[in-house]
Amino acid sequence: MINCGENKRGWAMPNTFRVKTWQEFKELAYTKNPKSVVYVIAQSVPSRDHTGLKLILPVEGAQYIFTDSAKGDVMRRTGIPIRTNPKGNRFLTDEDVKRFLRTQLNINDLKIFSYWTA
Repeated sequence: MINCGENKRGWAMPNTFRVKTWQEFKELAYTKNPKSVVYVIAQSVPSRDHTGLKLILPVEGAQYIFTDSAKGDVMRRTGIPIRTNPKGNRFLTDEDVKRFLRTQLNINDLKIFSYWTA
């Protein structure tokens, strides 16, 4: 657990917890009943070498973070497929991530945001 405490302006910051398994993240989602999930797709340069995914479960007073990385043509822990463009660059699509989260979490009215659009 990483306790962020207060920032420079004195605002309380939520506790941040790292979640190690996809199953644990799913169980937290069911018990905490969040209104939303945020995801971050990370591509390194060149993107054919590394693709990463971070899932953030924001709930009152805390945020739970799960990270996943590529292994072959899928993400190591979630199994989300990794696409490859004609130049050989590998990537995740927003649609694949959202479809996976909706199917796996199956929580009514759950909003799913990319970090860039949240």
